[in-house]
Amino acid sequence: MWRRLIAQGRTTWRTLRSPSVHYSLGFLTVAGFVAGIVFWGAFNTALEATNTEAFCTGCHEMRDNVFQELKTTIHYSNRSGVRATCPDCHVPHDWTDKIARKMQASKEVWGKLFGTIDTREKFLDHRLELAQHEWARLKANDSLECRNCHDYASMDLTRQASRSAQIHQRWLGSGEKTCIDCHKGIAHRLPDMAGVPQG
Repeated sequence: MWRRLIAQGRTTWRTLRSPSVHYSLGFLTVAGFVAGIVFWGAFNTALEATNTEAFCTGCHEMRDNVFQELKTTIHYSNRSGVRATCPDCHVPHDWTDKIARKMQASKEVWGKLFGTIDTREKFLDHRLELAQHEWARLKANDSLECRNCHDYASMDLTRQASRSAQIHQRWLGSGEKTCIDCHKGIAHRLPDMAGVPQG
């Protein structure tokens, strides 16, 4: 069996190394370039299709649980009309960070397939664990998604309550803490926080 595989590999390698009998090098180059563009376009189209609120709320686990909670927050409805959608808070905007997050999120497909949180009861049972995963992710990336909209350098601390301004200046300004350290539950209800340290 191994001899056959090795022989097949050698035959394939010889074929790849030999010049094309029917097509010119120019044609193969252009065809490869066009195929690359088509692949890249299809890849980005699929990436953007999975980066929408409609996609995120397409399954009942998200639509019936966390999306309903988001609808009651200022991130969903506010006087300025600016709305944060699921990907705004859960998917980084930079391409490489976005791809890394999409790869991490592929594990969530397993949860969907195996019914990890397919009922409200299961969701509530796993809520603290799910929240802790997201908090840890945001802590590790210095609340990158928060900072896409809320940049410390752009904050007018004089227009904040004095306590908020002091806390932001002390912790965010020094870089000792990040947004998620203090703003857990900003867009979704908090789980039972017994044993979870405060920010």
